[in-house]
Amino acid sequence: MKRFLRINTLVVAGLISQLSFAQGESGQCPDIFQHKMKQLHSSKILDLCEVSAGKPVLLVNTASHCGFTDQFGDLEAIHQKYKDQGLVVIGVSSDSFDQEDKDEGKAAEICFKNFGVSFTMLSTVPVRGDQAHPLFQEVARQDVAPKWNFYKYLIDRDGNIVDSNSSFTLPDDDDIEALLAAES
Repeated sequence: MKRFLRINTLVVAGLISQLSFAQGESGQCPDIFQHKMKQLHSSKILDLCEVSAGKPVLLVNTASHCGFTDQFGDLEAIHQKYKDQGLVVIGVSSDSFDQEDKDEGKAAEICFKNFGVSFTMLSTVPVRGDQAHPLFQEVARQDVAPKWNFYKYLIDRDGNIVDSNSSFTLPDDDDIEALLAAES
């Protein structure tokens, strides 16, 4: 009986440890990430608290038929450069500007096959106006709603948007490194 209790205590302690990791050092997942969203071209539902895991995030609204679609390559380069330092890149497919493929499989092929995206990509949701997904309602409350595809938001581990970039610009290394330095 003692052995059984000891093993169960270890299992519970491990689960608590994993939960604390997913929620960050403060022990609580920021409101901005308290959403479950479908992974692009998958039936898998992702918990954004687990995806962000208490780390800084680069959040981007994307569309597969936008003139800025080449930025998938730039975003993948940022992901590769900074993932080991703790930056989490999350792309969110959106048709709010009528430039996302209606076929989710084709949209996924564009980002995954054509651009080699390995960062988290989420299924198509609205990012503007009254119909905006709650994630982007919070983005608009804290900063500005995307005015077009490929708006980029740097979010600290506490869920605060610390910088944003329009479709025309990428976050620069100095801004990303400052965010990562503030997080360590």
